[in-house]
Amino acid sequence: MVYIIDFGSQTAHLISRRIRELGASTKVINPDEALTEIKQLKPDGIIFSGGPASVYAKNAPTIDPRVFTLNIPILGICYGLQLISKILGGEVISGKKEYGPTTLSILPKTSLLSKNLPPRFKVWMSHGDEVTKLPAGFEVLGRSETLKFAFVQNLAKRLYGVQFHPEVEHTENGMQVLKNFLSICHPDPSVDEEGSKLDSSVNYQNAIKTQVQNIKDIVKEDFVIGAVSGGVDSTVAATLVVKAIGKKFIPIYIDNGLMRAGTTKWVEKIFKQIGSKPIILKVEEEMLRRLKGVTDSEKKRQIIGKFYIELFEAKMREAQNAGKNVTYLLQGTIYSDVIESQGTKHSSKIKSHHNVGGLPKKMKLKLLEPLRNFYKDEVRAIGLQLNLPKEFIFKQPFPGPGFAVRIRGEVTKDRLEKEKLADKIVLDELEKNNLLKDVFISFPVMTGSYSTAVLGDERFFGEVVALRIVQSKDVMTANFAEIPYPVLQKISSRIVNEVPGISRVVYDISTKPPATMEWE
Repeated sequence: MVYIIDFGSQTAHLISRRIRELGASTKVINPDEALTEIKQLKPDGIIFSGGPASVYAKNAPTIDPRVFTLNIPILGICYGLQLISKILGGEVISGKKEYGPTTLSILPKTSLLSKNLPPRFKVWMSHGDEVTKLPAGFEVLGRSETLKFAFVQNLAKRLYGVQFHPEVEHTENGMQVLKNFLSICHPDPSVDEEGSKLDSSVNYQNAIKTQVQNIKDIVKEDFVIGAVSGGVDSTVAATLVVKAIGKKFIPIYIDNGLMRAGTTKWVEKIFKQIGSKPIILKVEEEMLRRLKGVTDSEKKRQIIGKFYIELFEAKMREAQNAGKNVTYLLQGTIYSDVIESQGTKHSSKIKSHHNVGGLPKKMKLKLLEPLRNFYKDEVRAIGLQLNLPKEFIFKQPFPGPGFAVRIRGEVTKDRLEKEKLADKIVLDELEKNNLLKDVFISFPVMTGSYSTAVLGDERFFGEVVALRIVQSKDVMTANFAEIPYPVLQKISSRIVNEVPGISRVVYDISTKPPATMEWE
């Protein structure tokens, strides 16, 4: 058993998932509850997560120092390392900010934590503070290109720390670091106290059975309205509900004009396979009217979320008048939506996803979110187990607010049509060059910035389009895709020539972190 102390990290839940994948049990707890819980249940190990705060900030989350006297191995990750250092007499300053990849060099010292690690490998950083002086008894196991104390230990006190994030997919050998820590906590982390081998594999058939039964237990005899978008998350969630309650599920697709071309037909096709006929609401004109003059991205999400709920509640009243007791609204919310919308006590709000922070505070419908604790790659695995088409499962994610969050500034009919045309060009060229299968998500952004161009020997002042193409599995981290220059050039040329009013195209090479997947 390993306790994850959640100091507000975007990846605290992900740490827990990785540890479970290695065969150990986990429990995520808040720091103010930690000492009492640890004394009662005596876990084999403790991990301090990262977090958005500075250890010196007012009201920064901390922990009772007595936790260091319990002789339980502790691994501090990012903020966790900084907090250990501060409490035990080291020094932490607001120093070199690092977001994204860097290289870690392992020093030639004997340590179980660095066992089976190569001399140099890429790690993922996300911090604004740094440890400048280690507490007494600590030694350095590894350094990054900019940090002297990136990988440390205190053998006598069984304390360990890393400034990078071993839990994210873009850190090479991250699972080996976590596996090494588990071997420190327990001689064989895949064996329980009675000597029985633990199952470290993820059984998605069991997850499906569990979620279907949970839905039955929650819904009972009531009806459920489903917010479906044609995306993987909402479709997998809908399939689970159909398996649980059958005809008592009422899927609704809102055709608001902000989605990719062909989405409505795709929704009808995929739900025919599921065995449930969706209600299609065509509301493009009203959607654009409500977004008229709105430029703030948070306000866009809130307007869209509020409009959706109005439509769902209207359908709820219709169903109730027909004798159907509709109580729940199904959403395809996944964990990355939750954590970015400030889903835990000490986390920071990145943006209000329209299906989480973007919803109105007062709603007549209760939320049903069977995928809330799953990551994108897990949702896809569940979809495959549910026999949904493979080409659908691995299609690109698309944001719930649609093109509204890919148009910086006001969403007008004219800019929306330009965005759709540029988007089609990007998809066409990636598919033509057999690259579409290798990227997680790709899209153009109408940036709202303007630059000078020369068209037909005449000066032209037009909008700049930014191209975003990334690779990721679980949405928690991402790297830009290294698209061949000739392909990028072709995309740029076509957008400038075929989309009216565009002066140039730029390629976004930002990683996540610091950038998010979408621009808004």
